[in-house]
Amino acid sequence: MNRRQFTTSLLAAGLWGKLATSAEIPPDLKITRAVGFDLHTTRPKYVGRNANRGENGRKSYEKMVRLWTNVGVEAIGRCWRPEKDLAQIVGTNPFADFDLSSRRIESPLGPRTMILWDLLGRLLNKPVYQLLGDAKSDRTPVYDGSIYFSDLIPKHANRWQDRFREEIDLSLDMGHRFFKLKVGRGHKWMKGEAGHRRDIEVVKLVREHAGEKVGIGVDANNTFGPDHARRFLKETADCKLDFLEEPFPEKVEPCVALKEFIKDEGLNTLLADGEGTSHVEQFRPLVEAKAVDVLQGDMYGLGIEGIMAESALAAPAGIQIAPHNWSSLLSIYMQAHVGLVLPNFYRAEHDPLSSDLLIADGYEIKDGHITVPDAPGFGLRLDEKRFANAKVNFDLRA
Repeated sequence: MNRRQFTTSLLAAGLWGKLATSAEIPPDLKITRAVGFDLHTTRPKYVGRNANRGENGRKSYEKMVRLWTNVGVEAIGRCWRPEKDLAQIVGTNPFADFDLSSRRIESPLGPRTMILWDLLGRLLNKPVYQLLGDAKSDRTPVYDGSIYFSDLIPKHANRWQDRFREEIDLSLDMGHRFFKLKVGRGHKWMKGEAGHRRDIEVVKLVREHAGEKVGIGVDANNTFGPDHARRFLKETADCKLDFLEEPFPEKVEPCVALKEFIKDEGLNTLLADGEGTSHVEQFRPLVEAKAVDVLQGDMYGLGIEGIMAESALAAPAGIQIAPHNWSSLLSIYMQAHVGLVLPNFYRAEHDPLSSDLLIADGYEIKDGHITVPDAPGFGLRLDEKRFANAKVNFDLRA
C-alpha cells in the first residue's frame, strides 16, 4: 500500500484526525548517535507451552535502540533492524521529506518505526497517539494473553486446576478482566481425544473461577480443523467465549462457513485470525468476504503504519483489529497508543513482561484497560545506572 492509498484508506474509514502539531521540526535536525542494546525482561510467572511450541518460561528479551540528536532530544524504542540499517539514518534528518498529515514514516527501518515515532513526539512535545489522530477514548482495552498449558508443566501436573486458578487470580490482581486461553493440547502434547477433553476442562474451569463478568477468548494456533472447531464451540457454548483465534489456517471459504455455523448456533463468539500476515494487502480477501470478525496483524511486524492501514482496510467491512503481541514488553505501549485513535480497535494483547531498565510511568492496567500518559513520544525512560551495564550491540556516531 503506497502513501496515496494509505491516506485515501484512512479518509474512507473515518480514521483521519486533526493535525496534531505545536511546533515545526527543526530544519537542521540530525541524528548524531544510535546505540543498539538488549532489554532483558521477566514475567511474574513461568509460562508453559502452546499447541505447537515448547515452554516459554519466565524470561524474554528484545533489541532496543537509543537515539541522540544535535538538538538535545533523545528517543528510545524497540528495533530489531540490523546495524547497517541504523547506520543509514545516523547523520541524517529522518523527517526531511516527512508529511505529518500522512501519519506514515518511511525510512530504512521499514515498518520498525517505533523509535522514530518516539523521536517525533519528543520533538513536537506530543504523545504519539496525538500524532496519529483524534483520541476516541482515554484508555485502551487490553487482555492477558499468557494463559498457556500450565497443566503440562511437570511441577503443576498433580494440581493443575489450582495452578490455573492462581494464574487467573494473579492476572485479576494485575488489573485484567479479559483472558486468552491456549487450546489444542491434542495436536502434539496429548492424545487427540484426551487433549480435547482437557481443553474443554480448562475453559470451563476458568469461566467458573473468574465468573461471568470477565471476557474469555481461546487460541488454537491453527491446530483445529473445521470439524474440530465446530465441536469445540458446541461443547463450550455455556462458557460464552468472546472469540476463537486461529482454529485453522485462515482461508476464506472455511472461515465463512465457520462464521455461519457460529451464527446458526446462536453464539456471540468472534472469529479472529491473521497474526502471521506480513503485508496488509494479504488481508484483503478475508475483508472483502467478511470471513473474520477480528484481524490480528502483529504489532511489531506490521508496525504503527501497518496497523493503521490494517484498521483502515477493515473498518468499512465492520471488522475489528486486535494486534498480536508476544515476547515483547514494548509492543504493549505501541498498542496502547494506536488503540486510542482507531475506532475499530478491539483489544491489545499483553504479555506481562517487565524490566528494571525501562521506566514506564503513566501506563497502568486497571479494570481491563491500559492508561496512556500524556508525556512526549511514548513517555518511556531508561534507568541510567542500569543502562550503563546494558549489553551494547553497536554504537554508531555521525
